[in-house]
Amino acid sequence: MFFSQAGARPRMWEASPSEYKKWVEVFKACDEENKGCLSRENFKVAVVMLFGYKPSKIEADAVMSSVDPNTSGILLKEFLDIVRKKKEAQLYRNEIRHIFTAFDRHYRGYLTLEDFKKAFKQVAPKLSERIILEVFREVDQDSDGHVSFKDFEYAMNYGQK
Repeated sequence: MFFSQAGARPRMWEASPSEYKKWVEVFKACDEENKGCLSRENFKVAVVMLFGYKPSKIEADAVMSSVDPNTSGILLKEFLDIVRKKKEAQLYRNEIRHIFTAFDRHYRGYLTLEDFKKAFKQVAPKLSERIILEVFREVDQDSDGHVSFKDFEYAMNYGQK
């Protein structure tokens, strides 16, 4: 797919020293019993503190299933890696939103074929209208003549996992 190259994720994002320090402080604050690890519930509190939302049961299950069974929770090193990945995904999604918004010049919440043509003329002026039409049709998953943010995000993430 065309967008798999256009939306290629950066390999790894690194936290600033102050952000890293904040993550460690949140870990310590949530490690109520000073065991050096976070329980499932404490992990949820930490996510609320850092990201402003409570993780779903599915997300918490996924995290807990990846934890070393010989420990009684999420160790600091694991926690920092989880938080870094979540932050990286958050930044990447924000970047996709920014690109979508730049293409959506009329602030409608969707892109038309005309929006695509204008955008591609700026970023890839030598692409033929036929190629642009093919890309548009591929990205417009429900064939309604509009590319929603969901369609666009899917296209940008295609082949990334």
